[in-house]
Amino acid sequence: MQTPSAAAPQAPRAAREPESRPSGNSSNQSTVVNSPVVQVQGLGKTYQTARGALNLFEDLNLEVAAGEMVAIVGQSGAGKSTLLHILGALDTPSAGTVYCASTNVAKLSAREAAAFRNREIGYVWQFHYLLPEFTALENVAMPLLARNMRKVEALRTADKWLSEVELEDRGDHRPGELSGGEQQRVALARALVCEPRLLLADEPTGDLDNSTAGRVFDLIERLHRSHGLTSILVTHNMDLAVRCRRVLRLGNGRLTEITDAGSKPLQAGNLG
Repeated sequence: MQTPSAAAPQAPRAAREPESRPSGNSSNQSTVVNSPVVQVQGLGKTYQTARGALNLFEDLNLEVAAGEMVAIVGQSGAGKSTLLHILGALDTPSAGTVYCASTNVAKLSAREAAAFRNREIGYVWQFHYLLPEFTALENVAMPLLARNMRKVEALRTADKWLSEVELEDRGDHRPGELSGGEQQRVALARALVCEPRLLLADEPTGDLDNSTAGRVFDLIERLHRSHGLTSILVTHNMDLAVRCRRVLRLGNGRLTEITDAGSKPLQAGNLG
């Protein structure tokens, strides 16, 4: 696996340098230290289409410190999901450097990228993508079994994580026997069962009604704090976005900060 020989290169910020701040009254105010978990410099992503090259990103920069909870908003097609895919070693950039959890993810082989994701990244999608033929407990245990952990130990650990997402009594249920909110909570437990450093969530509440979405987001916030996660969430739900420490808008291939925890909170309608 490729890792920087010393510190990752200093990248221009999409937002100002986060200062260390203690937990406050806000539910997402975990202690933040000046140790970037995500550091992106000069990111470019180009797709070849029938009409020629499509430049999705151009000189995009991003830095996320350990412990931060950051929301990314923007219009459909702006590249929010693609950016998460690159950070999570599911896609590769056309230009620039991408360090995630001290690893140059753009330099990983396919096998190294899979191991990196299993070890360092928790990924939650808009749709839960649970395996329908397996129980909730077995679905949560899958990433551990992929590590060749003994099945008994993997299931024991998965059971603890089902308790973390308040589904300890649903372990023997298959996905089709669970509500939409329960399925997404199982997916969250699966994403975190390997205790990753970084949580990437792509519209994690987008397929849920407002009430259920709020409860799932409450759970994400609680797990973010209690497990010392660094979290990046893509969302169209502005009421949820403003609960994050920072909100960044992706547009025209670049990120722009539109609020942080130290500024006056924006109303949902102001995010655009």
